[in-house]
Amino acid sequence: MGDALWNEAVGPSNYAESHDRYQQAMLEQYKLCVEMADRVSARRNLTNTFFLSLNSAVAAVVAAVSGRTLADAPVLLLVAGLVILVAQCVAWFVIVRSYRQLNSAKWAVIGAFEERLPAYAYSRAEWGALSGGNDWRKYLPLTHVEQWVPVIFSASYIVGFCTLVAL
Repeated sequence: MGDALWNEAVGPSNYAESHDRYQQAMLEQYKLCVEMADRVSARRNLTNTFFLSLNSAVAAVVAAVSGRTLADAPVLLLVAGLVILVAQCVAWFVIVRSYRQLNSAKWAVIGAFEERLPAYAYSRAEWGALSGGNDWRKYLPLTHVEQWVPVIFSASYIVGFCTLVAL
């Protein structure tokens, strides 16, 4: 772990008084980048909660409006519900993918900052300890899992619609 953590190219001599302000400014920018990456993850979690709630609400409304059972509902109502639900799932998928791309870029910038800091806390040490997300037994990146949720919802809606129409 130590080899992946410490940047041998940066040592105490790099923190001489003449470099102090520069190092302090760089450290502040680094902290801001880490904070912003964390905020993107928090927004992604809020987005997932929003779309999960929205999908549940639309499915409940379609079920409530359709009467006794969904099998007795007018096909046009079922088609409208299906289109709305699948469109939400497509938007959800695209947004999760966008957050994933944004965070990848942010972590690349954080890694570049760590080239000038004494430690590679995230880019080499932590990410290396997790096998870079390439070994699911050590770490399965959340975005790999969460991008499948809207796909599974969409597939379930389509199968449910086909089943109801076939009845």
